[in-house]
Amino acid sequence: MSVLTIKKADECRYSCISLGEVMLRLDPGDGRIRNSREFKAWEGGGEYNVTRGLRKCFGLQTAVVTALADNHIGHLVEDFIMQGGVDTSFIKWFPYDGIGRTVRNGLNFTERGFGIRGAVGVSDRGNTAASQLKKGDIDWNYIFGELGCQWLHTGGIFAALSDSSAEVVEEAMIAAKKHGTIISYDLNYRPSLWKSIGGQAKAQEVNKKLAQYVDVMIGNEEDFTASLGLEVKGVDENLSELNIDGYKQMIEQATKAYPNFKVIATTLRTVKTATVNSWAAICWASGEFHEAEHREDLEIFDRVGGGDSFASGLIYGFLTTNDAKEAVEFGAAHGALAMTTPGDTTMATLAEVLKVKGGGSARVDR
Repeated sequence: MSVLTIKKADECRYSCISLGEVMLRLDPGDGRIRNSREFKAWEGGGEYNVTRGLRKCFGLQTAVVTALADNHIGHLVEDFIMQGGVDTSFIKWFPYDGIGRTVRNGLNFTERGFGIRGAVGVSDRGNTAASQLKKGDIDWNYIFGELGCQWLHTGGIFAALSDSSAEVVEEAMIAAKKHGTIISYDLNYRPSLWKSIGGQAKAQEVNKKLAQYVDVMIGNEEDFTASLGLEVKGVDENLSELNIDGYKQMIEQATKAYPNFKVIATTLRTVKTATVNSWAAICWASGEFHEAEHREDLEIFDRVGGGDSFASGLIYGFLTTNDAKEAVEFGAAHGALAMTTPGDTTMATLAEVLKVKGGGSARVDR
């Protein structure tokens, strides 16, 4: 049974467009941020990672709407985006003042963690170009009306950057709705982004307003409780029947509060150590729950971007099958694979996703 009313692919230039900030990630590899003398550079951003995955792994036509300061760092980020195959036509370039007083590009220092030492992320993103996007900067009616797009993906990280970024999200959603584009939103609650602008109360104010436009809502337990104010007893970090039942209660609350939600999807993760997690996912659609295969003792190389890769697999599943059970399995398999490689973005292939989704082993391919 079809879950979503999705525009035909041959009527649209893009399968999916993301709206969000893209930062330069500086990775100390096996070392630590505080001691490192060299870093490997990647690009990454909660919303962008999704369209990058849809393009690089799944072969769909995607674009990113973002802003960068017009200097060498900004063009380095642009070059990374180009290497990922994502259309850069909608990047808004802000003139650089030579020092970063008025505008700059975001940096994200992230170390991977190992064993009992958890991963650590330190963002340096104040006054960035993306945070200064405002209503009217992007011609959404041209993007969704003339060019055509099946899916818009954005989320709570970009919405938290500034008052104007949240307004841009709402503006994009209104235009997407007008032109029949499906909207997905990853709540992606980050306390550090909200603490200086009102904390959890501000997060709920912003996210509750934006949630009314969303077709496909994505998030974990903390996201739903912190961002939407839902409270469910019995939800903990253990992948148990109590946990699954708790998530189902939470989702049922969400559908009552927001009847516009057509799909709700969440990952379920038990962090045993930084390098060993249990990994699963659940998806609600058309009144039914669908659970992806539970993967116990999943070995993690770099956990950053796992949730974003889940989202891109989920979206791919809906765009190609419009079946919730298939979609959540695509998402869980792709998210698991993405955490076996370094960087925020996926290095998986569609063939590998299909193999893992089908229960394939990790034996060498020759």
